[in-house]
Amino acid sequence: MLFDHCAQCQRCCNVEAGYPPLEITLTAKEQKKLGSVCIETRCTHLGPAGCSMGEDKPFGCTLYPLSYNPNNKSFYFDTDCPLMDDYFLGLSDAKSDASAHLHKVHKSIVQLEKTDPAFLQLNHEVDVAYFDLKRIPAVHFKPKQNKKNSNI
Repeated sequence: MLFDHCAQCQRCCNVEAGYPPLEITLTAKEQKKLGSVCIETRCTHLGPAGCSMGEDKPFGCTLYPLSYNPNNKSFYFDTDCPLMDDYFLGLSDAKSDASAHLHKVHKSIVQLEKTDPAFLQLNHEVDVAYFDLKRIPAVHFKPKQNKKNSNI
């Protein structure tokens, strides 16, 4: 699995010496629940098998290694993540881990564009400040067909 490497690498959950702490951008809902999540050197939620927060981890962490720019509605990839080439290759296969990840976060982003657009803007600004981002190849999301009209 593509993301199995993450538990070993853990680059995204550490801040190198000399860099300022990374305040994880939280949605309004996450702020109420978590208050804040700040990585000064190593994320306190990082365990030997990866993130100990599981499905409750902040959306910004779930989105990583991607960044979403709400201004041009494009996805970018942190070039420091060693999975970049494999991720890009995986996007050509609709059943790959990369495609599944992208579709999962896209679904959440569609909702956040309606409910918390300020989060999306701030998250991308933080990502631009911290990461070296590369635009991912164009991905087209197919609108879901209404089952009643699918035979037309």
